[in-house]
Amino acid sequence: MSRTSDGAGVVAGAEAGEGEGAGEGEREALERGRSHRDVPRFVIGCGDDEQDMGQMEAGMKNEMFREEDMEGDDDESPPERQIVVGICAMVKKSKSKPMTQILERLCKFDYIDMVIFPEEVILEEPVENWPLCDCLISFHSKGFPLDKAVEYAKLRNPLLLNDLNMQYFIQDRREVYRILKEEGIDLPRYGVLNRDPDNPEECNLVEGEDHVEVNGEVFPKPFVEKPVCAEDHNVYIYYPSSAGGGSQRLFRKIGSRSSVYSPEASVRKTGSYIYEEFMPTDGTDVKVYTVGPDYAHAEARKSPALDGKVERDSEGKEIRYPVMLTAMEKLVARKVCLAFKQTVCGFDLLRANGHSYVCDVNGFSFVKNSMKYYDDCAKVLGNMVMRELAPQFHIPWSIPMEAEDIPIVPTTSGTMMELRCVIAIIRHGDRTPKQKMKMEVRHPLFFDLFEKHGGYKSGKLKLKKPKQLQEVLDIARLLLVELVQHNDCEIEEKKSKLEQLKTVLEMYGHFSGINRKVQLTYLRNGQPKASSEEEDCKKDGPSLLLVLKWGGELTPAGRVQAEELGRAFRCMYPGGQGDYAGFPGCGLLRLHSTYRHDLKIYASDEGRVQMTAAAFAKGLLALEGELTPILVQMVKSANMNGLLDSDSDSLTDCQQKVKARLHEIMQRSQEFTEDDYLKLAPTSSPSLVNSMKIITNPVTTCDKVYALIQSLNSQIRKRLEDPKSADLQLYHSETLELMLQRWSKLERDFRMKNGRYDISKIPDIYDCIKYDSQHNASLGLEDTLELFRLSRALADIVIPQEYGISKAEKLDIAQAYCVPLMKKIQLDLQRTHEDEAVNKLHPLYSRGVMSPGRHVRTRLYFTSESHVHSLLSVFRYGGLLDDEKDQQWKQAMDYLSAVTELNYMTQIVIMLYEDNNKDPSSEERFHVEIHFSPGVKGCEDEENVPLGFGFRPASSENQDKKPNQGSLEDLSQDQLDQALPLSDPINIQRKSPMIRNRKTGSMEVLSETSPSQSSKGSMSHRLFPSSCSRQSPEIKPASGLGFEGCSMVPSIYPLETLHNSLSLKQVDEFLNTVCASSSEAHAKTMRALSCLFDSQSQTSLYSPQPALSSSGSETSLRPPSQPLWHGSIPSSAVSSAGPSSPNTESPGANFGFSE
Repeated sequence: MSRTSDGAGVVAGAEAGEGEGAGEGEREALERGRSHRDVPRFVIGCGDDEQDMGQMEAGMKNEMFREEDMEGDDDESPPERQIVVGICAMVKKSKSKPMTQILERLCKFDYIDMVIFPEEVILEEPVENWPLCDCLISFHSKGFPLDKAVEYAKLRNPLLLNDLNMQYFIQDRREVYRILKEEGIDLPRYGVLNRDPDNPEECNLVEGEDHVEVNGEVFPKPFVEKPVCAEDHNVYIYYPSSAGGGSQRLFRKIGSRSSVYSPEASVRKTGSYIYEEFMPTDGTDVKVYTVGPDYAHAEARKSPALDGKVERDSEGKEIRYPVMLTAMEKLVARKVCLAFKQTVCGFDLLRANGHSYVCDVNGFSFVKNSMKYYDDCAKVLGNMVMRELAPQFHIPWSIPMEAEDIPIVPTTSGTMMELRCVIAIIRHGDRTPKQKMKMEVRHPLFFDLFEKHGGYKSGKLKLKKPKQLQEVLDIARLLLVELVQHNDCEIEEKKSKLEQLKTVLEMYGHFSGINRKVQLTYLRNGQPKASSEEEDCKKDGPSLLLVLKWGGELTPAGRVQAEELGRAFRCMYPGGQGDYAGFPGCGLLRLHSTYRHDLKIYASDEGRVQMTAAAFAKGLLALEGELTPILVQMVKSANMNGLLDSDSDSLTDCQQKVKARLHEIMQRSQEFTEDDYLKLAPTSSPSLVNSMKIITNPVTTCDKVYALIQSLNSQIRKRLEDPKSADLQLYHSETLELMLQRWSKLERDFRMKNGRYDISKIPDIYDCIKYDSQHNASLGLEDTLELFRLSRALADIVIPQEYGISKAEKLDIAQAYCVPLMKKIQLDLQRTHEDEAVNKLHPLYSRGVMSPGRHVRTRLYFTSESHVHSLLSVFRYGGLLDDEKDQQWKQAMDYLSAVTELNYMTQIVIMLYEDNNKDPSSEERFHVEIHFSPGVKGCEDEENVPLGFGFRPASSENQDKKPNQGSLEDLSQDQLDQALPLSDPINIQRKSPMIRNRKTGSMEVLSETSPSQSSKGSMSHRLFPSSCSRQSPEIKPASGLGFEGCSMVPSIYPLETLHNSLSLKQVDEFLNTVCASSSEAHAKTMRALSCLFDSQSQTSLYSPQPALSSSGSETSLRPPSQPLWHGSIPSSAVSSAGPSSPNTESPGANFGFSE
């Protein structure tokens, strides 16, 4: 009945002997039927600790020290002398709650008496007058005279629990690190900078833009700067400029803050410091408390560096969670305790990259408010004192035996499946338009730069760092000055480009590595010229192609989208619908901080993708403050082995051919023929066919688009001439000047000199008009809507088809992009049920945490459009399921082919569940679901939104199960109100307690609910049809809100389930096949490409399922009988971005699914 001793550490019972078999003790006591002394009944803990009630008295009083009862003559023998334990510390420490709790328990030992030295005695009396004791617990804190304590120990020679001389070392971080290093304990890599206070300039520190060099050793940012004095808690962390720069300043907790972000990026210039590399710990720190070498209690808290906000519970104490230490960590605890000769010793562990590093040793410290720890600590200390001193005091005493460790078996809950793994692949959020400029340069200065940064090694060079960009800017400025002085024809032709280079590099007044980059490529014979009139001025000899890329940054709207989606994402976890603090023990946040949520976030190396990941993490884990610290700690850059990055320059041959074919079809000035439909849309996807119908003749459509761009440019020029609007601030601090540059460049590039159109510019045009119509609608430029409509129709053909036209090509190109990612996903799914070495919560003492054994693995991959397209292609065309045989998959495929674009924040989510009632080896044990959302709503999407069939619709097999709220297991018709799906930020705002008073962008518009809407309707954010019907209150769009009413932060489509009854085995085998076939596939596709493009033979190449004939797919899709947006969009969203034209009924554009 006794608890096993373990505060997250294991105790070698025989030696430290503190977990005694209480039951046995009680029995012995009863047999003897007499008690040595009246013992006060001592209750430990509360409520669920009742089982421990009798343990203290039964164990400590009766069993431990009853040897003399055997003699039966203890009445006559002289009473044994008491052992006096002295507490010599400052009153703030000796009277603290933990100390009081532990001393109360120590007094329960029969032979131990306590004496606390009064503070005035310690400070004012000579040591000769201090109280006597046999065992001394003494430790340094602010204001404590350590010298006197050392003197007292020399004088009286008591047993020291914490060595006093070592406490001098603990006050100096340099000594602490030296000792740790000597003991072979893992430390972060560090360097010591000693400064002479009299001349601080003389020191071995070289500071660079993104690193410091200490004594010749380089520490790239992020690094940590710690004062050498351990009492000084002003530790600074410096972030790299690529993540936004600046520093996080940590300090002793003040109220609810433990750190603050500062834009200051250069290190401190006075004082001595330790510099060490920063460890990415996923945002939690582990504090370990030893009591002797064989006992350690560990708990986790949120890292102070993350956002500086201290999490406190209802009593205002910092929230901490008990943690299980690994065997290695227990060994570290033992080494630290022995090396510093401190029986009671606290130290900090950083768990990073699969290792544990000690970063701080604090000496004497107790755990705050853990009853379990107080019991254990008193027992360990009491037994230690008895073991050392009992023999010389002739006190008969034997070490109690250890009770067996009780194995904890987590029970399963009914037939509920347990969520084991969530994998999401997410596209970045809303960004500014991506822009690039190419120019050929021959000036020696550029060649020097190319050589300086090692460009000749690979013939290519990427310049992103502020210093490097500054060098390019200097060259541009220099050449422009030269141009003005001697009007040299050679440079003349490039004057406009040099000016643009200068303007872009000067754009924000400072370099932040995320915004801009310059690529230089070596061309041995100069650039091949595009047209004849350029031939005459062509020069021979090598040149460099300079490509300047800018823009493409995450906008404020993009941050909000990512953060809101992160918040919404919590709903997928058990208890995620509930209020986090209101129901203790549930929800993702609790899961995360108790180490039962194994979360890793990966992002490609583009700034916008990394910032999206950081903003998402901020929402997911309810963090506060700047994104930079979150980015550095939580987001792993995954540019290793092409996991999330694609080198866009190195297109596969297949892609080159597909692009050429696409250009050829799109440059014919004639209406699309039946043949074109077969060539362009062999998969007869409705979204493509629709766009082709809108376009009819690609060249005339391009003509219209070109004319519209010209008109747009002349409107902007007019505005610029108007003094009122000349210095108008546009969205995200753009100016009209910059907007004009953007559009006039597109005007120049779209129509080539030979009069044909450059089809590859279509995505850029669509990108720009989408951005301006969303963010700069207030300018009220004419015809933007028409430009949006036409360029969107063109883009809906060009963008998806660049990833392959036939199924075989789509698959081939997809594999070129995402085989590494698919292998990683496969590993994530497999390791979930094998990997037990993750940091776990200690099962015994995690009361109030629902099921301590449970472990959820979350892997989030943030990436760009190409990877999302590719991954979706793999699932669609790789042969995961046969849509002829599987009705749910067929519906899902029809839904996907009706989706026109994979917008910002598109998500593909894979969830793995475990059914604990099934045999572990059976295929039904693990069950996989695939969900998808096309991301952000476009500005006029409301009319032709394809409808899926909801998130986790009730499938036939769980119809008979009892639905359980709070588990997203079965969300059928009748629990609409409790089920909050991953839905629009607007909904979440209405529901989630965490963000009630936040306003984002211009969301104020969004609160108008239409009068016709019933209250039930306002709660059911998204219907989950069980297969009967899709009724919902009619929602009328607010009138008069057209395109301009489009909100600043569009909401995000809720997740739709593509399939929810796959077995893990199925998915695993599928991923195996796809990854393996990628190499063979390439060869096959190349062969197929050389034949004539016959769509039938194409599909038979790979996929077992026959191609959807266009007639077949048409029948399964039918126009809905009521306006389509009534189902999935809450009224508020519609009121803000209502349809701009009321032709919702036109059957051509709308697809609903037959139920």
